[in-house]
Amino acid sequence: MAVAFALFLAIGASGAVWLFLTPSGTDFRYVMADTIITTQHRKWAKYIIGQEALDARVQAYQNRFNEMGEERDTHEIHPSAPGTGTPVPASGADEAGQEEQEKPLVEIEQISGHGYSGYVMTVNDPTKIRIAVPEKPGRGERVLSMVQRTGAIAGVNGGGFADPNWEGNGFQPIGIVMSGGQLFYSDLGRSNATQVVGIDGSGKMVAGRYSLNELRQMGVKEAVTFQPRIIVNGKGLIKNAADGWGIAPRTAMGQREDGAILFVVIDGRQPGHSIGANLYDVQQILLERGAVIAANLDGGSSTVLVKDGAVLNKPSTKSSEGRYLPSAFLVFEHPEQADIRNVWEGLKPGDIDPGKW
Repeated sequence: MAVAFALFLAIGASGAVWLFLTPSGTDFRYVMADTIITTQHRKWAKYIIGQEALDARVQAYQNRFNEMGEERDTHEIHPSAPGTGTPVPASGADEAGQEEQEKPLVEIEQISGHGYSGYVMTVNDPTKIRIAVPEKPGRGERVLSMVQRTGAIAGVNGGGFADPNWEGNGFQPIGIVMSGGQLFYSDLGRSNATQVVGIDGSGKMVAGRYSLNELRQMGVKEAVTFQPRIIVNGKGLIKNAADGWGIAPRTAMGQREDGAILFVVIDGRQPGHSIGANLYDVQQILLERGAVIAANLDGGSSTVLVKDGAVLNKPSTKSSEGRYLPSAFLVFEHPEQADIRNVWEGLKPGDIDPGKW
């Protein structure tokens, strides 16, 4: 017994030396801390890196995220058949030229990597995407419900929201929500800019830090607030996994030069299924598929992908249908017919209690 106890102490001491006194151990501690910071237990990270380092870490990421949104995007899209999807040769077509057939509006690809699994959803016509919001005031709505209610083909979760104690009702967005060219919600106050993820009237994706006036001048139709932008002008902004903001469930959106929109949805916090991914992983998934611009969307327990009336992924929530949310990117065959109304009309941010169901 004494020998076993001594061995245990020796192993523990060796582990502590590695964690706190070696570069690789320090890197590991910060990955652990970043992962915890992305959860509702952020304060626990202080036991791994200390309160001062925790505060500095969060501020450093915020500063970096702000910087990542500043470079002006100059990408252009060149869809070969705007509004109808990108045409490709029909299966078995010969060089003499047979009729072309269109790609389906939505394509689903299962993906996996080191410790994670998820999906990439490709929307071949970006003009078919709309931002949807809850139907009734007072609480958010699950993406599955939004898809079923509006007759959409597919949907993923959108922007962030006020979430007291990680038990919020999902009704109060953070930043802005635009749908159909209308500003549905804004809490910017005197601030004249925010980090947005959206699409303009031509189907071009917009991501980065912009003012409301700039968004209007650019003809942005659909937008939510979230960060960081991770690809701009064809280059990745996250240098390595150590800068990837920990391991978590992820949702992100990107666009190829042909206009197709790529949504990455990765499950997490489920040992045996998927632990999650960092933002560097997500960035590389998008770059490998040709994204020239991309941005992070709300992840964690909000991450959800719906297609054909069913949730495809496994959200890290008690309900298999995911959380109640204030916004979602939905795909429609006929988006101009979608009945999406401003649920916050007449409400100011101060009128909303995000913790009251």
